[in-house]
Amino acid sequence: MGRALTREAILNVASVTRLGLVEWFGLGEPRIALCALNPHAGDAGRFGREDDELLRPVAAEAGIEGPFPADTVFVRAMRGAFDAVIAPYHDVGMTAIKVAAFGAAVNVTLGLPFPRCSPDHGTALDIAGAGVADPASMIESVLLCATIARRLAGRTTETK
Repeated sequence: MGRALTREAILNVASVTRLGLVEWFGLGEPRIALCALNPHAGDAGRFGREDDELLRPVAAEAGIEGPFPADTVFVRAMRGAFDAVIAPYHDVGMTAIKVAAFGAAVNVTLGLPFPRCSPDHGTALDIAGAGVADPASMIESVLLCATIARRLAGRTTETK
């Protein structure tokens, strides 16, 4: 098990996610899922014990659901079962997002004192300057960031 995946790290990410969903997106009681680390959530230890020994107890402690296998948890989220999915690996989460909505998805970084939104694609250096890039995800990023900023500004004004 990697040293970066700890009880404290998972609790912190769950807390930051919950706070971000409440403050930035206006959700009252966010439904958060934890994606498993191993295929099939470890399959009772056949593919690893991290899901049973670390993730499951920490998810319960954090008040989030899971861990759920990556091959189903994102489908469940897209169907409305969860407001967010916490993925232990960047590529697991981003692959699901890109398959679901490439070119329209937005990556939001929670836990910062300001909204940070970015397009779902990478740097695309292979097509830089060719005039073929699709700006849709960048446009969505700017629009979402503006929506979050307005929500935060309204909340700040209301609390004064």
